Amino acid sequence: MEMKKFTLFCSILISVYALAFCGEKSKYNKIFLWQDVKGMEVNVRDTILFAPKEKQAASEKKAAVVICPGGSYHHLGLPHEGFATAKWFSSIDVVPFVLQYRVAYNCHHHPAMLEDIQMAIKFIRENAEEYNIDVNKIGAIGFSAGGHLVTMASVYGKTKNELSKLGIETSVSLRPDFVMPIYPVVTMQDDIAHKWSRLSLLGHQKYTQKLKDEYSMELNIPDDMVPTYILACRDDPVVIFENSVRLEKALAEKNIPHKFAIYEKGGHGFGMKDGWFMKETHWNEDLKNWLIEINIIENKSVE
Repeated sequence: MEMKKFTLFCSILISVYALAFCGEKSKYNKIFLWQDVKGMEVNVRDTILFAPKEKQAASEKKAAVVICPGGSYHHLGLPHEGFATAKWFSSIDVVPFVLQYRVAYNCHHHPAMLEDIQMAIKFIRENAEEYNIDVNKIGAIGFSAGGHLVTMASVYGKTKNELSKLGIETSVSLRPDFVMPIYPVVTMQDDIAHKWSRLSLLGHQKYTQKLKDEYSMELNIPDDMVPTYILACRDDPVVIFENSVRLEKALAEKNIPHKFAIYEKGGHGFGMKDGWFMKETHWNEDLKNWLIEINIIENKSVE
């Protein structure tokens, strides 16, 4: 009897969670970024940018953010790292776009992921007027492997134009203006690499040192890297905390504006769901304050 009650409770909980997810997801239009792009027809359904349906007129243009859920470059945690994050950014008047990028589960590897985020940034910049967006305030937040992706988009935004290789030309920047890697995968080096993410990103190929170095973000920070907010927990059982330490050190050595939010406990994968970690740490408020500090949003509390 107790087992039946427990099973029923779990079923109800899952149903409530699914309904909440579907309700939040319904607020977005699906943009198929590879629609009508020659040679990319097979990727149309695997790459989706969820863009807000509601487009409010305002006297001042808003910042925007591309949200990249994690999942080891193999799958995507869309509910808690995607749409929950979008809901929070909407609450602080930042226009959110959730990116369902290609992953290894559907047999995709690099450069598919970088192509997808560059295509998303291109779409947002070219349609900024429609969404009332400031083209100089388009950022990206990523969780776990998504943290690696948004960092890579910044690191290689000027030097690896994957779209031009596909015959897609644009005059807009493909690099985000600020990034927020959260409990991120950073390095591809053997000692602390998240090996599932590395396998999913690079596929079954020989991991030469040159290849590992090229996709270890801490080794490739440019002198003009964009402002960066890192968050990680020391007790992370999935992505070794040292990943974030190495990224922060690389940013500090280049004098890049950044903040490193460190928590002793919290683990991995909490996203922006309304769980114990959010309630205990209020890390979203710390992130909000950082966005105010770098002039992405206004401090409306002093108005």
